[in-house]
Amino acid sequence: MKANEIRTQKTGEVESHKHVALFGEKTELIFALGCGFALAVGWGLSFLNSLPTAVPLICYIIAYFLGGFFTASEAVHTIRKGGFEIDFLMLVAAIGAATLGEWAEGALLLFLFSIGHALEHYAMAKAKKSIAALTSLAPPTALVKRDGETLELPIEDLVVGDLIVIKPNSKIPADGLIVQGEGSVNQAPITGESVPVDKIAIADVSVAIKDIDKLKPENRVFAGTINGSAVLEVKVLKEAKDSTISRLIKMVNEAEKQKSPTQLLTDKFQKYFVPFVLILATGLCFAFLVLDETFAESFYRAMAVLVAASPCALAISTPSAVLSGVARAASGGVLIKGGRPLEDLGSLEAIAFDKTGTLTEGKPKLTHVIPLHLTSETHLLKVAVAVEKLSDHPLAEAIVRGGLERLGGDPLPQVSKVKGIVGRGVEAIVEGKKLSVGNKALFGVDNIPFEIITNIEKLEQEGRTTMLVREDDQYIGILSLMDVPRPEAESVLQRLTKMGIKKMVMLTGDNQQVGEAVAAQIGITEAMGNLMPEDKVSAVEKLDRTEGMVAMVGDGVNDAPAMAKSTVGIAMGAAGSDVALETADIALMGDKLDSLPFAIGLSRQAKRIIKQNLWVSLGIVAILIPLTILGITTIGPAVIVHEGSTLLVVGNALRLLAYKND
Repeated sequence: MKANEIRTQKTGEVESHKHVALFGEKTELIFALGCGFALAVGWGLSFLNSLPTAVPLICYIIAYFLGGFFTASEAVHTIRKGGFEIDFLMLVAAIGAATLGEWAEGALLLFLFSIGHALEHYAMAKAKKSIAALTSLAPPTALVKRDGETLELPIEDLVVGDLIVIKPNSKIPADGLIVQGEGSVNQAPITGESVPVDKIAIADVSVAIKDIDKLKPENRVFAGTINGSAVLEVKVLKEAKDSTISRLIKMVNEAEKQKSPTQLLTDKFQKYFVPFVLILATGLCFAFLVLDETFAESFYRAMAVLVAASPCALAISTPSAVLSGVARAASGGVLIKGGRPLEDLGSLEAIAFDKTGTLTEGKPKLTHVIPLHLTSETHLLKVAVAVEKLSDHPLAEAIVRGGLERLGGDPLPQVSKVKGIVGRGVEAIVEGKKLSVGNKALFGVDNIPFEIITNIEKLEQEGRTTMLVREDDQYIGILSLMDVPRPEAESVLQRLTKMGIKKMVMLTGDNQQVGEAVAAQIGITEAMGNLMPEDKVSAVEKLDRTEGMVAMVGDGVNDAPAMAKSTVGIAMGAAGSDVALETADIALMGDKLDSLPFAIGLSRQAKRIIKQNLWVSLGIVAILIPLTILGITTIGPAVIVHEGSTLLVVGNALRLLAYKND
């Protein structure tokens, strides 16, 4: 969309009707400067008595045309839609001044107003450019392997399943699956992560594209991210129009149009205020009937009141802050879908977290290896890993992964006659001996020695899942696993506490013991276990009643019902997830909790700026109206203060673009 086709309305909406664009996007500013030049020439010529009065008048008329062109076109556009543009008040005042023969003062009004308007739009364009910059993240072309050839094609021509080559230190053109190569990728443009992320090729290149949501993050790349020093071959998973960056851009642009509660309130205020000002100005035109002054003096005062009462600063104060806040959030890897969640996020009093994958890493890890009866840890791990390596159970995968890390490169023994026992464990023959790995039910509680049961129960009280290992008739060790907390979880919760979040609750489908164990490790205030999805909804509703505004943080899929019931639904790790992007009010693009304090801090700063802007804009109007009614202030000073306040609130809002994540 061309910049000269976009103008931010005083109502905060973006209209795309075209204006004259003789000088590109600088046309409005050049018209405003031309108005000032014509005004200055006319005023200078008015002192030359030898010239006809028509000469300076022509200059003033030119100034009127240049200064009022864009304002008039906007006003006409709004009136056609059945509304009144706030700028309409300025036009009426300028026409009134001309009617009184005060052409110079009317031209001055239009010059100051148009230059302020142009500078305001220029400043607002800075915020819009932060969003527009997202569109330049993805490169325009891609190297595609087709029919034995490598072709350079526009990214619009890529189809799902294409194989593309990513050169070192280049931008990645499409969402895809790495099928060859490994290296680091800078995902900051999408997720806000400051450190490059390691990527590797998927082991099974025949994986079905329809199962992309099940792919591991280390196997996936996103359009707009930046490849490191390695050459990668990537299978395209999404067309350009459906890529994560394309959806992000679309949603950020849509977010601009969604009004915040404060903006809805100011819009309602303006709806009644503008007609009131017109009625007041009309009444002041007849002040000469009760005051000792001429009609011209009364009419001039009425026009000054129109200028003073025009609430342009009020109308732009909230949209400018929302636009800047949404743009800054997007650059930090957070998608905020409009003004309402932006404002509500800063007012949170409680946060509910899903446990698995949100506060924890979402996959179990081997935490304890306890050898028994003089068995070495190395032997225990070797036989357990050798057997579990042939099982497809998630816990088996965790034992193998953790065991191999501890063993290093030691060879594993041969295994035969592997037999899985559903819900209990696995049995096999290892080096001629029968090896059993499983839970207490596999062996029978009554058959396990008391001291071993005591050890197991102690681990389970800490929220760990235990596996007992027996070799023939001898118990040789205990293995424990746990879905461990994210490394950043504890520090993030501490930051949220310092920010004044009163209550933080963890919701989980795991048993209460496991939930409490995780909560104790990371400092969560309350853990609620054994919850079904509908129970999570009830928990969020209860928090809403007892604590006030509450957010639900989850993965955007299983937690969608609970998110819908919360004040603000926040999805973790939304990059590449269509469901998370659709269901949440706020999406943390990276799979990092660190983004949450940043988003809340940004929201609170946005709320502060909105309040400051409202006080400035309403205060200026409240001061100027009495001063103009009493005749203390004329049109010139009124419009200077008026436009100054408008530029002030826009400039104040733009401070959000420089917000730092403390």
